[in-house]
Amino acid sequence: MSALLVAGMTSDAGKTVLVTGLCRAFARRGIRVAPYKAQNMSNNSMVVPLGADPFDGHGEIGRAQWVQALAAGVPPEVAMNPVLLKPGSDRRSHVIRMGLPDGEVTARDFVDGRRRLAAAAFDAYDDLAGRFDLVVAEGAGSPAEINLRTSDYVNMGLAQHGRIPTVVVGDIDRGGWFASAFGTVMLLDAEDRALVRGFVVNKFRGDVDLLRPGLSDLQERTGLPTFGVLPWHPDLWLDSEDALDLEGRRAADGARRVAVVRLPRISNFTDLDALGLEPDLDVSFVSDPGRLADADLVVLPGTRATLADLAWLRARGLDRAIARHVAAGRPVLGICGGCQMLGRRIEDPDGVEGPVGGAAEGLGLLDLVTRFTRDKRLAVHAPAGYEIHHGRIDGETRSGGVVGTMVHGSLEDDRVRADYLHEMLGVRSRASFPAARARRLDLLGDLVEQHLDLDALLEVADG
Repeated sequence: MSALLVAGMTSDAGKTVLVTGLCRAFARRGIRVAPYKAQNMSNNSMVVPLGADPFDGHGEIGRAQWVQALAAGVPPEVAMNPVLLKPGSDRRSHVIRMGLPDGEVTARDFVDGRRRLAAAAFDAYDDLAGRFDLVVAEGAGSPAEINLRTSDYVNMGLAQHGRIPTVVVGDIDRGGWFASAFGTVMLLDAEDRALVRGFVVNKFRGDVDLLRPGLSDLQERTGLPTFGVLPWHPDLWLDSEDALDLEGRRAADGARRVAVVRLPRISNFTDLDALGLEPDLDVSFVSDPGRLADADLVVLPGTRATLADLAWLRARGLDRAIARHVAAGRPVLGICGGCQMLGRRIEDPDGVEGPVGGAAEGLGLLDLVTRFTRDKRLAVHAPAGYEIHHGRIDGETRSGGVVGTMVHGSLEDDRVRADYLHEMLGVRSRASFPAARARRLDLLGDLVEQHLDLDALLEVADG
């Protein structure tokens, strides 16, 4: 059994990118590799089979692990992300355990709540480790979050469970990389520190020779080598893990402007990646109603808190801006929660999203009504698209240029996207999303092979 844990000095340090690249590079060497993340906190998720039999149904995992499985060339499965936390508010997250809903965890019971999930996470890891040549595990946040160490099963708690050698990656583009590297290791207790094997630099711009004296000094101070320096690259934004850098997800300036409403609890915003590839579109995420004034297309994306985000949208005056946009004859696209907002009414009798009996009038741009139920719909559509939602809608999903859909990922289908852009904007599609994703995964594999010491990492993984 071989395994490697990629831990990060911070959130958004490059763990997901590095694991994806390692999966691609190791798979090229003929190694049967599985990605793994014990716990992912993200509203970007994908639908995968619960078992080998199609009658077993479907479950959810984080989108990042789904993409990492594609990079590894293996079927995505729920064991690759056994615990998925989907934030519903600042203090409450919905729990997905082994692909299926499993209650909630709140800020108050966060530590105790995580303990009950550790067994499922460790069982899933042991299962993968028994079936694959190599497991490349991704940590969450930072392993130096010492306030959470007693209940940790995603970083050094996982590493201790599987005796997994660990590599720490940090984003040097943020500054303070050496201090973060040294501080991360020094904050670990001796037992955890013994499992750390070295570092990786991420997002470096410039002459690597300028780093070498610092890397040598770091090795003298910690006894740990740096396995390589990944350069910054502009083409690695597809399928991003979280919403920390939405404003960076823009295409080149184009003739038509697409304004995506940046909802507070935005989910599956990767639905818009395919539009961002189109050279004739300029895609931006906005929260100011004034920025909708000159938009050619307005998109209401998915959300994990439809009623709360609808109230936020109204409080900011975005509802009036959208109404003016429609009155001017310009199109609106609503996806999942965004589709529900476009309807006449949203009802939550069982308190699926918030208080029992919650309800609100929608924007009234589509003749449909949404009613939340505790049963969750998970479905996969061919050739592209998937459904993940509690709300059941009744009514029409199109009225002129106002279109709603409950299917995530449909714009990744080149034909669907081309037809929509031609009809609504008169724009001819000039991109292929599947080809772009394949190029991105190959690029990640190339960068890892060119800039990291893969042989040394394999030796580390083999113990």
